[in-house]
Amino acid sequence: MEYLLTNKIAFVSGSTSGIGFAIAKLLAKEGAHVILNGRHEETVVHAIEELKKGIPSAKVSGITADFSDPNSVKDLITKLDRVDILINNVGIFTSQSFTETSDEDWYRLFEVNVMSGVRLSRALLPKMMARDWGRIVVVSSECAQLVPEDLIAYSMTKAAMLSISRGLAQTTRGSAVTVNSIMPGSTLSEGAKRFLKEQADKGNQKEEDVASAFFKNVRTTSLIERFLAPEEIANGVLYLASPLSSATNGAVLKLDGGSVPGIF
Repeated sequence: MEYLLTNKIAFVSGSTSGIGFAIAKLLAKEGAHVILNGRHEETVVHAIEELKKGIPSAKVSGITADFSDPNSVKDLITKLDRVDILINNVGIFTSQSFTETSDEDWYRLFEVNVMSGVRLSRALLPKMMARDWGRIVVVSSECAQLVPEDLIAYSMTKAAMLSISRGLAQTTRGSAVTVNSIMPGSTLSEGAKRFLKEQADKGNQKEEDVASAFFKNVRTTSLIERFLAPEEIANGVLYLASPLSSATNGAVLKLDGGSVPGIF
């Protein structure tokens, strides 16, 4: 399928690994000029090199920014001129009980997960509206609705992102700009891989057995009963980022393997 992304300029926050990198790679493969982002210069440089290894013709650059620092975000925004596609992907999480989660933890999660997209969208959406074309895709999570007990603060930020996405979509009425969200399920990111290895080593088990037990005992609502690959999430984002999704605005695309119950 031709996604009509040649020469579109895309910025993907938090894109040096995991879902963000998979999204950036697919966008680059489809001919978009991709701007990668990470907190550290060395990880951004490494991600650019890795992307170009797989796609020698890729048009890719990078900008470092720490989304926990508002001044760093301001500096980032000054370096972003034209952006046709904004992927609000950057995110952090802390697994701990509600009583252990401090005020500082709540504010830190909100600052990175929610305000990153708020600040980027506030700067770039008006420019998209002026050009009458643009795509904003917000990467939320199944936790926005499942709300695991050890991820209450994180889940709050992911639910907030859905509300912001829908609200921004309503401001694009009558234009060719769209704002949509995706809701990924449990994904085999670098963090998930570390978790599986640590649990396997601790219990003298195989990693595949730990993964199987996770879906039998923890994420019991999953219909596919496996971790999603980052590329599977990226496939959905690619559609929403393309001109092919012109009839989709203000929507939430579930890429959760059926883990969030409900007909819709």
